[in-house]
Amino acid sequence: MPTYTAPVKDIQFVLHDLLKIRESGIPGYDELDPEFTSAILEEAGKITSELLAPLNQVGDREGCTLENGVVHVPTGFKEAFDEVRAGGWTGLDCDPEYGGQGMPQVLGTAVGEMFSAANQSFTMYQGLTHGAYSAIHAHGTDEQKRTYLPKMVDCTWTGTMNLTEPHCGTDLGLMRTRAEPQNDGSYRITGTKIFISAGEHELSENIIHLVLAKIPGGPEGIKGVSLFIVPKYLVNEDGSLGERNGVTVGNIEEKMGIHGNSTCVMNYDGAVGYLLGEKHKGMRAMFTMMNEARIGVGMQGLAQAEAAYQNAVAYARERLQGRAVTGPANPDGPADPLIVHPDIRRALMDQKSFTEGARAFLFWGSMLIDRHLRQGDEAAHGLISLMTPVIKGFLTDKGFESTVQAQQIYGGHGYIEETGMSQFVRDARIAMIYEGANGIQALDLVGRKLGLDGGKHAMAFFEMVKGFIKENSDNEALKGDFLDPLKQASKDLQAAAMFFMAEGMKNPNAALSGSYDFMHLFGHVCLGLMWSQMARAAMEALEGGASDKAFYQAKIQTGRYYMARQLPATAMHLARIQSGADPVMALDEEQF
Repeated sequence: MPTYTAPVKDIQFVLHDLLKIRESGIPGYDELDPEFTSAILEEAGKITSELLAPLNQVGDREGCTLENGVVHVPTGFKEAFDEVRAGGWTGLDCDPEYGGQGMPQVLGTAVGEMFSAANQSFTMYQGLTHGAYSAIHAHGTDEQKRTYLPKMVDCTWTGTMNLTEPHCGTDLGLMRTRAEPQNDGSYRITGTKIFISAGEHELSENIIHLVLAKIPGGPEGIKGVSLFIVPKYLVNEDGSLGERNGVTVGNIEEKMGIHGNSTCVMNYDGAVGYLLGEKHKGMRAMFTMMNEARIGVGMQGLAQAEAAYQNAVAYARERLQGRAVTGPANPDGPADPLIVHPDIRRALMDQKSFTEGARAFLFWGSMLIDRHLRQGDEAAHGLISLMTPVIKGFLTDKGFESTVQAQQIYGGHGYIEETGMSQFVRDARIAMIYEGANGIQALDLVGRKLGLDGGKHAMAFFEMVKGFIKENSDNEALKGDFLDPLKQASKDLQAAAMFFMAEGMKNPNAALSGSYDFMHLFGHVCLGLMWSQMARAAMEALEGGASDKAFYQAKIQTGRYYMARQLPATAMHLARIQSGADPVMALDEEQF
């Protein structure tokens, strides 16, 4: 059975050596000293390795079952959920006014990575609740906040998001679910939603559905969409639960992965709903939840890659196969361990350099969110808006790729369910699809985010890279292995952006044909910047007499690998982008 050990040391390195969170000036960060964060991370690590990881295969094999309108979760999930709730983990970074612990998002992200790596299906129940909490917290009335948030913070009640319908996915303007206004100010919601994660289950006393629907007489298309709070059980004035609302589960989807999470068809038959936010401005409110979810899904890509990598390393050390080309490494045994072979090393280094670079990128993004929420920093908000499709798209694409590499190290055994490696692959695959498929993320990046506010946020990122290179230009230890390749990759990114500016208006297909490559090009530059900064931090730690020299030396060597073997992909992506639309659009429809 696969195992998982929380990478606490590496998380601590990112928080304190790289991001230097206590020196950031962000309100609340001054409390995050290494001893404090270590205590939280170590405790979360115990829960994830001892409680959640052992249930991962259980959830995959048993799945969820629907019986007489009731969804039953896998064995052990309910008891584990109650233990997680009792520990306060569901409200770690929630508002203390509603029972949360008020920790910064960066710490919530660190703990969230552990939970997702140990058991993604399980963690989705509380993760979706957190997203619904955030939407109500940002857009709800005072009464709505008082009614729903305290019990959502501790997951006595859980939450969902209901967007997709059978005939429309990304194009939400085509939705048919309607909301009929009532004399008491409520609405009656009627329609069908599909692919609703955690739509029905037995883990909580109530489920608070956030549902997109159209009020009759509103504008056509996406401008006529509103968002509603639709509880499974109506809530009385005193906070107790009332009668069952007109919402039922029609089916549980049979999926490729995340079997432990109940992905439901939800039927709304005149269900009572309450407007969240303004009429016909539902997407504004829903995007609070969706943007949080997209960063959370990027985290899932990293988390599955980390869990798969840990098991691949263990297998490569133990599995005896062949002899090292330079001579036996295990002369007393019948063969050498897999890890002596260069191609196995390549696969492991691909995974290690991705997961550690992605962790730094993700946590840096969480710091930007904290800067905005805790300081009102609009520049940070603009930068994380630019980075959100990169975090979601690039980290999930590369995360899935990493799980496949980990499975490959097992050879035929990786294809056998007993080893558990296929589950990492299958669970990681959905992250490339939900919360906006990665092709849509790429279109959003090029079509909206790149030019946001006149392109000043993209320019700010270019200046950030340029500033880091200039600041460290006298550092010979960084120059050849890190600064020079980062500078070239940044030039590739800027050249791609200039191509879109020159060609986008006169030939939009030229920009859109290169959007996916641009997302990956951008992702590589972001990880290149992270690795350059981590290398500097590791060098400074060694110069300062760090006791764990092997850790910091490995960090530098892993960074060199990424810069030499992964970052050059930016040139390939640029070449594809500059080829324009012709190679992509050349065939007539009938020729496919």
